[in-house]
Formats: sequence, C-alpha cells, structure tokens
Amino acid sequence: MYEPDPRQLRRVAVASAVGTTIEWYDYFIYSTAAALIFASQFFSTLSPASGTLASFATLGVGFLARPVGGILWGHFGDRVGRKAMLIASLLLMGLATVGVGLLPTYSSIGVLAPVLLLVLRLLQGISAGGEWGGAALMAVEHAPDGRRGRYGLYSQVGVPAGLILAQLVFFLVNTGLSEEQFKSWGWRLPFLFSIVLVVVGLFIRLRVQETPVFRALADEQAQSRRPVLEVFRNRPRELVIASASFIANTAVGYIFLAYLLSYGTTVLKVSRNLMLMVVIVGSLTWLVSIVAAAIWSDRVGRKPVYLVGSVLLVVWAIPFFLLVDTKSPALLIVAVVVLNVGLGASYGPQSALFAELFEPRYRYSGASFSYAAGAVLGGGFAPLIATALQSSTGTSLSVSVYMIVVGLISLAAVVALRETHVPATVSR
Repeated sequence: MYEPDPRQLRRVAVASAVGTTIEWYDYFIYSTAAALIFASQFFSTLSPASGTLASFATLGVGFLARPVGGILWGHFGDRVGRKAMLIASLLLMGLATVGVGLLPTYSSIGVLAPVLLLVLRLLQGISAGGEWGGAALMAVEHAPDGRRGRYGLYSQVGVPAGLILAQLVFFLVNTGLSEEQFKSWGWRLPFLFSIVLVVVGLFIRLRVQETPVFRALADEQAQSRRPVLEVFRNRPRELVIASASFIANTAVGYIFLAYLLSYGTTVLKVSRNLMLMVVIVGSLTWLVSIVAAAIWSDRVGRKPVYLVGSVLLVVWAIPFFLLVDTKSPALLIVAVVVLNVGLGASYGPQSALFAELFEPRYRYSGASFSYAAGAVLGGGFAPLIATALQSSTGTSLSVSVYMIVVGLISLAAVVALRETHVPATVSR
C-alpha cells in the first residue's frame, strides 16, 4: 500500500489549491470584466446590448482553445511529467492576464484592441485547458489509498476560491474608485495584480515533487509515446461520458458567475456591488459544498454524489430565476446558495473520478481533454446564449429552460458512468 510522506502531501495540497486559485482568479477576472466593463472599453461603437454580446463572445472563444490546451498539456504531461506542465500553464496564464491589464482600448488603437483582447483570451484558454488536469493529478496521484476524493478536492476548490478572490478584488476596486476612475483605469488593477499572485504560485509549485505514479512510469520507461491517440483509441466511451457529465456544471456555473452579474445590473437594475456580493456568497457555498461532496465520495462512491448534484441542477433551474427576478437581496441569496450546492456536488468528486477513469500512461490526456471538451460544450458560450435568449424572449424563464436542457444531458451521462471508487485496501 502506498504511504506518502506527510510533509510532501501537505505541500501538494497547498500547491494544488493555491495554484488553481491563482489560475482561476486570472480566468475569472476576465469573465467579471466581460460582464461589467469590456463592452464600453473594446466594443464602444456597438449598442450596450450588442457590446455585451460581443464581450461574452470573446469569453466563449477562450473556451474553444481549452481542448487545444488539453491536448497540448496532456501530451507533454503524460510524456515528461505533471509538474513541468503545471509551471508552464501558470506562467502562460499570468502573462496573458497581465497583457489584458496593459491593453489599449478601442478609442486608442481602434479595431486592433478587440483583436488583441481575443488573442490574449485564446492564450488564457490554452493555459486553462491543461491547468486543471495537472493540478488534479498532482493531488490525486499523491493521495493515500482510499482518500483520492479528499485530496482531489484541493484542485477543485481553486475554482470557487479564484472566483471569490476575483469578485472581492473587483468589489474593492469598484468601491474605492469613482465610476469615472473605474471606467478609465481602475478595471485594469485586478489584471495587473495577477503578477504578484503568479510569483507566489510559482514559488509554491517549484517546491513540489513529481507524482509517485508518474515517477514509477518513468522508472519503468512505460510512458505512452502518443498518449492522446492512445486514450482516444482505448477509452472513447469514457471520454464521451466524462465530457458530457461536465456540460451542465460548466454551463450553469458560467450563467451564475458571468451572466448573472450582467443580467442583474443591466436588466434588473440591481446595484453592481450587491450583485458582486451575491456572487461571492454563492461562491462560498460552492466552495463548502465541493469539500463536503469530495469527502462524501470517498465513503459512498463518486456516482451517487454526482447524481445528487446533477438532479439538483435540473430541478432548481426554474426556481432560481423566479427568485432572482424578485430583486430581493434575501431571495437572491437563497437562489444562488441552492444552485451552488448542486454545482459543488457535481464538481467536488471530479478530480478523483476523471483520474480513475483513465490509466496512468494516458491519464493527463484523458482527464484534461474530457474536462476541456465539457467546458467548451457547456460553459463556452453559456453567457452568450443566456443573453440572446433573454433579449429575444423578454423572459428569464427561457434561460431556465436552457439550464434544464444541459442539465438533462449531463444527468444522462452520469447515469451511464461506471463507478470508479474502490476500497482503500485495493492496490493502486
């Protein structure tokens, strides 16, 4: 039975959680800025509604790059190691994010501004496509037997933690500056702050050892020469089901974290700070439910926990917007809290589940591609689709129907999943 060094295990947990928090902070400040400010900065010649649609379109384009990143990082992660890819992805994300913060606006350089914004978003997408897989495997492959869910949660909590950090930074900037200052230069500060976080993340990740699973592969010279091709040939069913199982989580997640901000401030005319605080409360709920769901999955299995979350995402879709449309702060909180319990239950066990679906020699490729494909199919254009649906129908219930459709797709995939959890006494 594998017995990890406790000190190294603590380093892995911290590196996985802190690294993914920084990575997703970078990714989510773009989502927040797309909802709040990019329309006026980079698409100022369009109407406010069209500018918002264009901003969300650039958000979606970043998702299109994620499968490319999954294939790229997956190949080298299975060939040369998990650690090197984690460092490379963090550097790329940091450079792209700081680049957005330094980017001239449309009024300064014309059409080149949105073009460069799009390029930087593509680089963010490529980075995100491989970041999650590396962080998940770093935690899961170091984990003691029978505790993969518990240690896999450290890569999962980075997503809501990064979102919370992004919202808090935007909240502080928005509160501390006038409207004119925020629109002129204040929105850049969250992007420029990324350089500090990247330095911290690199320091932590450089101190972590390669996973014992990959070290064993390297010692035996058993790495796959073409891991992407091999996983597509040997595990096509797992790739399809894993990807589909993630569609609802990422679609509903981006409706919550990106579309809800825009909808609340522009359609419902709720204050920006109130909506930011609502998203922060929801994100905290998401984080706590991820922890609980991941630990629970070590006891009852991955599939039952996934089923609970997937069902909740379907049944809460209509009540969610009915509560949001009241504009009552208390009911807004209820809406996002229940929604994020569903998001947490269908996300917490994911690191362990996706790792257990694929053999070690092509595990990085399989897990990364499944995650990235599910993200682009679900979350890639969810805010754009939600905005278009609400604008064309005049009702948020059309967005609820969209949430139900993607929820049913993922629910069917979860039903088709095979249980991957094994007792702690079974060999790795």
